[in-house]
Amino acid sequence: MAYFPAFIKLDDKNILIVGGGNIASEKLMHLLDFTKNITIIAPYLCLKMQELREENNLQYENRIYKKTDIKEFEIVVVAVDDISLQKEIFEESKTYPNCLCNCVDSVNYCDFIFPSYIKKDDLTIAISTSGSSPAMAKQLRIYLEKLIPNSIGGFLKEMKNYRKTMPKGKERMQFLEKKARDYILKWG
Repeated sequence: MAYFPAFIKLDDKNILIVGGGNIASEKLMHLLDFTKNITIIAPYLCLKMQELREENNLQYENRIYKKTDIKEFEIVVVAVDDISLQKEIFEESKTYPNCLCNCVDSVNYCDFIFPSYIKKDDLTIAISTSGSSPAMAKQLRIYLEKLIPNSIGGFLKEMKNYRKTMPKGKERMQFLEKKARDYILKWG
């Protein structure tokens, strides 16, 4: 199965994480790179999850999942070991037209997957093997991260400013293409 690569704006999305263990905390760390609009439902939180919740002032309900908990959420991440609960929540998510669900390590219960990604300021590069080898995606991410200079953030701010101040058209497009090409050529 192949997944379509898409970047989703999370600013106005309600996100729920069901689970409070180490895997849940990994997913939470990834989501926190993009939003803080996250609620957690779990009967316990591992230490890292507790720290992240407190540092980011996230809503937390100290209890087990109950049917209909997901109805107000657009994105649901189920990070529990109970496969029957994963299946139950995934099937319930199908009754809500605007709800995307990810059940960790259960590709059959996923509308989307978490890619391995690189985030440096405005640059985000996602890497996926469609679940075939998350280890390969991770190693490729590590390799590519070393190639990208730390100055990329400043360069992207400069490019954003050009896009805002220069009139649209062929000249702007050619100018920006040349700036990007010249910047990348300096890496080698």
